[in-house]
Amino acid sequence: MSELSVRQIRRRYLVLHGLRWMPTGLLIPVIILLMQERGLTLTQIGLAAAAQGVVVLALELPTGGFADALGRKSVLVAASVVGLVSMGLLVVADSFALLATVWALQGVFRALDSGPLESWYVDSTLAIDPDAAYENGLGQGGTVLGLSIAAGALFSGGLVALGTVGPVSALTTPIVAAVLLQVVSLISLLALLVERRPVKGPGVLRASIRSAPRLVGEALGLVRRSRVVLALVAVELFWGFGMVTFESLLPVRLAEVLGDADRAAALLGPASTVAWLASAGGAALTPLLIRWLGAAPGAALLRIVQGTTVVGMALFVGPVGVLIAFVACHVVHGAANPLHMGLLHRQVDGPYRTSVISLNSMTAMPAAALGGVLLGFVADRAGVSTAMLVGAVVLAVAAPLYLPAWRAGREAAGQPKRTEVSGTVPV
Repeated sequence: MSELSVRQIRRRYLVLHGLRWMPTGLLIPVIILLMQERGLTLTQIGLAAAAQGVVVLALELPTGGFADALGRKSVLVAASVVGLVSMGLLVVADSFALLATVWALQGVFRALDSGPLESWYVDSTLAIDPDAAYENGLGQGGTVLGLSIAAGALFSGGLVALGTVGPVSALTTPIVAAVLLQVVSLISLLALLVERRPVKGPGVLRASIRSAPRLVGEALGLVRRSRVVLALVAVELFWGFGMVTFESLLPVRLAEVLGDADRAAALLGPASTVAWLASAGGAALTPLLIRWLGAAPGAALLRIVQGTTVVGMALFVGPVGVLIAFVACHVVHGAANPLHMGLLHRQVDGPYRTSVISLNSMTAMPAAALGGVLLGFVADRAGVSTAMLVGAVVLAVAAPLYLPAWRAGREAAGQPKRTEVSGTVPV
């Protein structure tokens, strides 16, 4: 096969990125309400979901190093298979133990999936054009993510509105559809992701196992050496904890306002579609935000604004106000992630890119698990609105952690650019 161009790499990245997130769009509007339908309290839901965070904490770095050593495609295929098993089990899981198992498998999926596709895109792009502005592709990835989740959420709401289908409840039908989409994602991954690894032959697995710990160690060494990377990774602690408010508590808050869980689930389908379309629009603003504010100041401001939108979700007394705040939160969410990841990628110059991304993700998932347990506990005893206000504060206080990246950017901008000796005059 001939070498792919930068444009072809970006297109394949966007297609695979979209297919990876569309099943998630189907799950988002119904997953919490489905677990409540199957008899779990919010505290139990938080505990079940915590299994994902524990597994991610254990596997995130080893799988990141393995992806850097063995190859991104192999790890992504393994992730897709585990995700398929997890969603298939979710269709029939009807107890706390089974749902905790689903979340544990989701943790394996997330640990394997976190970073390899993005690393493949960035490294493949830089291999062809070392000066490529891959942040634009990451921003487009955020737009595709938003559009894909929006489409999935709209489909989910439509399936719920159709009601029970035979023995399958209204809240379960989107899970069945997500299983089918996961199969499509796996087939596309096998067909589209092309990767050439330097290590080949029967010893590839042994060589990869030996290399993985070294690459993880290099990633950890980068965190120790760089205050910028350390601060960026720390941002994920606050974000992971706070994201529980708009991912898990918002459906419960809307059901509380409406007084009807099925009506809330049906409404969340189109509402999530609008929200993720807004997220796609926010991601599309990435180049403008970098130009107007700079990546680090823009990311810091967006963390504060996101906390403010969660306050709106907690305090508005009608469904319209709650949903407007929900949509605004997703605009900010879509804009913030490409800025954060672009800042992180700029700090990595070794063959351990996936390991660094995995380290970043590793801090978010256990924090989300802790947030699910603690905020679920607060919601059960003091109300959902109180729990969301706590999460809003946690989101906003992460903003100062972008200061090291901002200072580093200003220092780099003040240094004269180096030019190589050549037969041309730089202009």
